[in-house]
Amino acid sequence: MNDTLPPCPECSGTYTYEMGALLVCPECGHEWSTAPSAAPAGEPGEKVIKDAVGNVLQDGDTVTVVKALKVKGSPSGIKAGTKVRNIKLVDGVDGHDIDCRIEGFGSMQLKSSVVKKA
Repeated sequence: MNDTLPPCPECSGTYTYEMGALLVCPECGHEWSTAPSAAPAGEPGEKVIKDAVGNVLQDGDTVTVVKALKVKGSPSGIKAGTKVRNIKLVDGVDGHDIDCRIEGFGSMQLKSSVVKKA
């Protein structure tokens, strides 16, 4: 019996042992990982970015602007309905989490709250 290993989560047996990266209970045969349970859900520290309607965004997606946006130095701004292709998710400034290139405007950053997945 090893006091440093946790008891079995299934039957609370105390005779658990290590077998490679797994812990094994000889009493009920249950096997489990020693890694934290949050790891399989996604990479540690991975931030999920969602659009205005709740769809999860990924690098390379095409999105549509849902409301007109003012752009400094431009008299017209970006109109609602403008398609933006091949976005890149970034950890930007002031909530701007999408890096993209918009025709007629060039490279810029957008907030995910003003776009929806196309």
